[in-house]
Amino acid sequence: MDARKSSLPLLLLDNSSTMTVLNQGEFKCDNLTFEEAKHILEIYDESDVLQCFSNPDIETVIFDYLGVAKRDFQYKRIRNMRPGQDAIVFKLYVTPSETQPIIQADDGVEARKIQNVYVYCQYLSRLA
Repeated sequence: MDARKSSLPLLLLDNSSTMTVLNQGEFKCDNLTFEEAKHILEIYDESDVLQCFSNPDIETVIFDYLGVAKRDFQYKRIRNMRPGQDAIVFKLYVTPSETQPIIQADDGVEARKIQNVYVYCQYLSRLA
């Protein structure tokens, strides 16, 4: 992975917005650790990042789990990445729960675990 700050905005993508930007071109994709994703996000100014999804669960991952300072990235739907443009992709991976423990919520209602949610990051670059 070669994280570089270019004049093009860094895109923040999720599962569905990734498929939207991969319409044409040659791309390179690398897996990222959470530390690498945090570092890359901290390189960019708020005005140089476009958030291409509206998923509060992923925002929680970025700001709470990764520990990135809360910023208000501009939201924009992108149809095509431009050559030389980079993105961080936050992929959600959901599996059924092997166990389904039941817990009692504060108000006495029962809640059952039904799935496990995992997140991993990728660094996507459009080469040509």
